[in-house]
Amino acid sequence: MPPDKVKWGRRPPRRSAGADAIVTGAASGIGRAFALELARRGGRVVCSDVDRAGAEATVRAIEAESGRAVALTCDVGRIEAVEAMARAAMEWFGGAPSLVVNNAGIGAGGADIGVTTLEDWRRTVDVNLWGVVHGCHVFAPLLRATGRGGIINVASAASFAAAPKMSAYNVTKAGVLALSETLSAELAGSGVFVTVLCPTFVTTNIVSSGRITGPSAELASTMMRLTGVAPERIVDATLDAHDRGDLYVVPQLDARAIWRLKRAFPSQYVRGLGLLQRIASRFATGGV
Repeated sequence: MPPDKVKWGRRPPRRSAGADAIVTGAASGIGRAFALELARRGGRVVCSDVDRAGAEATVRAIEAESGRAVALTCDVGRIEAVEAMARAAMEWFGGAPSLVVNNAGIGAGGADIGVTTLEDWRRTVDVNLWGVVHGCHVFAPLLRATGRGGIINVASAASFAAAPKMSAYNVTKAGVLALSETLSAELAGSGVFVTVLCPTFVTTNIVSSGRITGPSAELASTMMRLTGVAPERIVDATLDAHDRGDLYVVPQLDARAIWRLKRAFPSQYVRGLGLLQRIASRFATGGV
């Protein structure tokens, strides 16, 4: 079962309250929800995104509630862009941030390994994995030096679910999960806490704006409509879990069921996925 609550002895301070926070991918979806909720909790928020207009819209939404925020343009796949964003953020804060949310990501899928283009692989890895690596590389030493604060990395249930035709997305999210676990171990006892979020379907635009094609896009859109959870619910639960010192946040019942099933019956789980994929492919091509 997932270690939903990692205990660290004395209850840590409520890091999400009054935080000097940086949120990547803050123009929409989960990132915007993180930025809004952190501002509601009394924090100052740097809203970072490659979509400058979207980031500025998030800032206006925060300011409409009397919050404090600033928009910065950043392509997290480029280390020099992340470093420049960090410098601008620290100038605005007047020091190091106390909370970093590495959220920026794109959807990708719809083809088998060997059919998925290398261009799609590279772009997905650049944003979903290198973006989080860059965020941790730049900000973990700063937080360690202050001896306080936290990092929240947004992964996905795809990090352990291993759904067919989602190879690039699955690999990048599995990397984010492993990175978060490693970073948590390295920062143990430093006063800096790490949380990794692994949701299933959250009602965002990741399907429509990503690189998911074919029947996989149709299935993802249907699942989003039927089972998607509002990003505000996911964000609120994640920040509360981070305040408790939890490493893993697996917020939805279906994600927790997949986690437990795969760990109890790993080989059977993978064979079952293959069987389901073959059945789905037959229906999609009109077979029986």
